[in-house]
Amino acid sequence: MSAKQSISIIGSTGSIGTQALNIIREREDEFTVIALSARQNLSVLTEQIKEFKPKYVHIEDLNARATLSELFKDIEFLNSAEEVAEIDNVDIFLSAIVGIAGLKANLKALTKAKKVAIANKETLVVADHLVTAIQAKHHATLIPIDSEHAAIHQCLHAGIVANLQAKHFSYDNSLVKEILLTSSGGPFRNKTREGLEKVTLKEALQHPTWSMGKKITIDSSTLMNKALEVIEVHALFKIPYEKIKVVIHPQSIVHSAVSFIDGNIIAQLGSTNMEIPIQYAIDYPNRKKLAVEDTFNIFGQSWDFMEPNFTCFPLLKLGYEVGKLGHSYPTVFNAANEAAVELFLNEKIKWSDIEKFINTAVTNHKIIQNPSLEEILDLDREVKISTKFLAGLAPSNALI
Repeated sequence: MSAKQSISIIGSTGSIGTQALNIIREREDEFTVIALSARQNLSVLTEQIKEFKPKYVHIEDLNARATLSELFKDIEFLNSAEEVAEIDNVDIFLSAIVGIAGLKANLKALTKAKKVAIANKETLVVADHLVTAIQAKHHATLIPIDSEHAAIHQCLHAGIVANLQAKHFSYDNSLVKEILLTSSGGPFRNKTREGLEKVTLKEALQHPTWSMGKKITIDSSTLMNKALEVIEVHALFKIPYEKIKVVIHPQSIVHSAVSFIDGNIIAQLGSTNMEIPIQYAIDYPNRKKLAVEDTFNIFGQSWDFMEPNFTCFPLLKLGYEVGKLGHSYPTVFNAANEAAVELFLNEKIKWSDIEKFINTAVTNHKIIQNPSLEEILDLDREVKISTKFLAGLAPSNALI
């Protein structure tokens, strides 16, 4: 029997983290959980510690950390997700944190872990140039967990890469005609621009095909999630924006496709089960039997493909523009969205205000060329404070 692979998970109590642990639970003879990290979900993290017995634990909430320290005397408690990423000799670092909060840890993990499986698109959106530089220096293996990007990864492999056992993913992107990035269209794909003015929080949280966390579900309702994914495709696969085409596919069966210059289109399809791309990332470059039951049946399925409505969902169009501008613009785009979505989830603003706050932030921004990590984090903080100030929820002196 081969040695167990060690795995650290940041964001272990969220949707992606818990599903990753579902896989590990079914394959306990193959994996050892070295570290778990969460923000504040004490009850779920407590049960995870009892079951998986990690050596290291981090929880952001200090009161929760004190409680856990009393319960588990033999565990070393770390002060940040970044410290989790600094653990040596980890085979797999799985990043399931939502938002820019995972940025520092993910960059550190690329210098330490043998493989980084990432569901945190924001790292690639705001720090593509930093990720690229670290990968080149440390020969880091980075595998996407987003279902669409996992699909593209596999389609490119099938269409171009000859050696499927290659540790590092590389290919000739001049052979790609288009990346066909699919989107369900979210819960409001059939609404008019006027109808979107009356959207409620409850409606926005009802995604038609995927079960996800609240933040990403709201992003899907505005198609901001797809805008970020367009930038992520460019960052991961170095595909020009002109070759990235968003396709509305309500059934969410085709998770994405690649069109090649010879007329062939290769697509990846399956059920809306996030454990499939999670397991793909964990096992890459190998494939193993799915750890959990999947009931997908190809028979009786109907597929529809449509162009996106940029008039009703202008954030998608803005995502292309921001991506092409590059440098510090994606940081502003992402930060304003994170702040606006938080305000909407707390019912402080309307759904339609999300777009307005993001437009304001992007329009007022003065570019920072090739921003450093510190500049990215400072800019993120400033944009979020400015957005809350515009909503009347931050004091003016917070901007100083």
